[in-house]
Amino acid sequence: MSSELRLKKLRGSGGFIMAQVTDDQQRKGNLGGPDLFLAPIGRLDVQLISKYFCNTCEKDYEGGPKIEFENPNEEVAQNLILKERGQYVCTTCGSTIAEYREFQKVGEVGLAKPITPEQPPMPTVSFEQPAAIPTPPPAVNTTPVQSADSTFSSITGMTVYDSNAKKVGIAKQVGINSSHQVVLVITKNDGSDQTIEWAKIKKIGEIILLGDGSQESSALCKCGFENKPGSKFCESCGTKL
Repeated sequence: MSSELRLKKLRGSGGFIMAQVTDDQQRKGNLGGPDLFLAPIGRLDVQLISKYFCNTCEKDYEGGPKIEFENPNEEVAQNLILKERGQYVCTTCGSTIAEYREFQKVGEVGLAKPITPEQPPMPTVSFEQPAAIPTPPPAVNTTPVQSADSTFSSITGMTVYDSNAKKVGIAKQVGINSSHQVVLVITKNDGSDQTIEWAKIKKIGEIILLGDGSQESSALCKCGFENKPGSKFCESCGTKL
């Protein structure tokens, strides 16, 4: 893999930056579409950032935004440590350009389990196994659901982002709902639980990326161009949405 630096546009939930990145960093920032995202890359050297755009100010700025970070070294799941969390902040208005989280796996890779030994019952979804698999006890089944090809246990504890690289929550478990559909249960940023249909998951790598429409509806401009969910400006004509 080449270590040559290339100038790239990296998107965040509150704007974007222009920075010199390596091929490896480009691969991390590529979540399956044409755009590169800043959140999976993490903290960059501010000297490699040439300029940034703040959605709140609606303005370009030369140089890099302010980078605020901390190293909590917090155990968010068994075998998974939150090593660093931070954000890129506009130096003018203080708005967040992008947020990031960096995790470190310890012990056996891919076996991160929830720290809490008992999970509270889901308020709206009744989990049960298909007829071919023995029915679990009445409480929510914390044993990973298995398919013919793979197990879903390794995604427990992963950070979940929407299509705009905005953190939605942390993956809690995978289950089967009453309609025998596979769903992902996540713990949202406010501490509540939410279920997401498996078909709405776009990609699973170092993080879990949700596809368009899983959190928000698309933004249609008056010019007729259908923008990505959460867009503040039309990508075709530049009109503010």
